[in-house]
Amino acid sequence: MGKNIHVTHRKDGPWAVIGEGDDRASSLHETQREAIEAGRSIAENNRSELVIHDRDNRIRDKDSFGNDPCPPKDKKH
Repeated sequence: MGKNIHVTHRKDGPWAVIGEGDDRASSLHETQREAIEAGRSIAENNRSELVIHDRDNRIRDKDSFGNDPCPPKDKKH
């Protein structure tokens, strides 16, 4: 399983897709929706977890694309 992929909001405006522990963003996007789509693609390819943050950079949601040993009982998708 790869490292977590985060969708975060930058103070200067754009939404960033960044791998956990990376210094630079993989990509920047005007909308959160675009950033989530790009982050989801990366997380699926890396079989990792997508962590979505809100405008205040608090974790809003998570989506796992790897082998989750404790999958949730409720299915949101």
